Amino acid sequence: MFRLRHVIILMTNAVITGGLLIFVLAMGWYGWVPVSAAVVVGFALSWPAAAMVARRIKREDPGWNEGRDRPSKVELERRTDANEAPAK
Repeated sequence: MFRLRHVIILMTNAVITGGLLIFVLAMGWYGWVPVSAAVVVGFALSWPAAAMVARRIKREDPGWNEGRDRPSKVELERRTDANEAPAK
């Protein structure tokens, strides 16, 4: 299963790293050291931010069992019944 967190890491990484790069360049800090530092800090901050966002999405989803980290039993049955329904 492709985890939600992996998709959100891509988005948070782009937002955080891009924001830090814009900040560094707007402050007039040109060079490879400030740009590299912004990229490294952006990568480092994107992982925990993505984990927090994914956890919040799953916590607020009524069809997700957060304790077991999978869909709830009712939601799982609904999904399997929809897959077994004959096509018209």
